[in-house]
Amino acid sequence: MSAIEARLAELSISLPEPVAPVANYVPFVRTGNQVFLSGQVSIGPDGLVAGTLGGDMDLEAGQAAARLCGINLIAQMKAACEGDLERVKRVVRLGGFVAAAPSFTDIPKVVNGCSDLMVDVFGDKGRHARSAVSCPVLPLGAAVEVDRGGEFIRDDFRLRDFPAIMGGWDRPNPPRWSPNGSQIGYLKR
Repeated sequence: MSAIEARLAELSISLPEPVAPVANYVPFVRTGNQVFLSGQVSIGPDGLVAGTLGGDMDLEAGQAAARLCGINLIAQMKAACEGDLERVKRVVRLGGFVAAAPSFTDIPKVVNGCSDLMVDVFGDKGRHARSAVSCPVLPLGAAVEVDRGGEFIRDDFRLRDFPAIMGGWDRPNPPRWSPNGSQIGYLKR
């Protein structure tokens, strides 16, 4: 069991199956050593947590809803990292959206439900930049939605392995690679 899996167990968190997209988008996109996760709404084992903060929901209920978003984000990240959360190098950014009445101003405190979870699970790697905004309504009537950008370690490809993979540097125009492993052009001979 990895250290992160052990930490999840210690926190009594069982990751759900990643939530399937409800519209025309993908749950995550990997590019280079970055992974971007689509927004995850407040869905838990008992279904969707719907409501409006400052209306029919209080701050504590909103924080619990944001924590559910965080659990769903971790489940998506696990899928993006092919089941190995140890590949997560850093949680870079969270974007929090809260369905709130116009008079409700504790939006950042609500999104702390997700932010605190990232730090609880990933330690210092879970500290992140963040935005937190209110919305009149969210998809499906959810109380909270959070998206995430993060960095993971690409251990499936190493630049030093490139000549062996491509048959050597003696090719007529071998590709050039950036430090993160993305192809950036071809060498001119």
